[in-house]
Amino acid sequence: MELKTPILQLALDFLNLERALKVAKEAVKAGVDWLEAGTPLIKSEGLDVLRALRKEFPKATLVADVKTIDVGRIEVEACAKAGADIVCVLGLASDSTLKECVRAGKNYGAKIWVDLIEVKEEDLEKRAKDAEIIGADFIGVHTSIDEQMQGKDP
Repeated sequence: MELKTPILQLALDFLNLERALKVAKEAVKAGVDWLEAGTPLIKSEGLDVLRALRKEFPKATLVADVKTIDVGRIEVEACAKAGADIVCVLGLASDSTLKECVRAGKNYGAKIWVDLIEVKEEDLEKRAKDAEIIGADFIGVHTSIDEQMQGKDP
């Protein structure tokens, strides 16, 4: 996966696949680099979301924001087989889960993104370093939508 800077990622945080595909088509035309199958979309429609996005956008980088916290190997395998290039695991997950995600990612050709959402501010640097040592491909810090609605930011 070749990276350019900056990367524009669109989170498809919808409940409906049809609506997500419509928005994704317009976004890709406008130059979006990565399409994120958001957590609400995957929970609502299942991993068929990834299959549909892969069919519609065969060359796009697909991010599966499944927010894995346990059974890392199984979730990464399932997402990769469904078409994900990148799978998100929570930084709050155990080191064992992170390691299993990284192993599965290597085995199934997916990159691992460790999301530090809800990691306490005083623990962010250490957890990011831990994730790097374990082998995460990407480490992200963001504020949940619920927290943003309360005026908080990263």
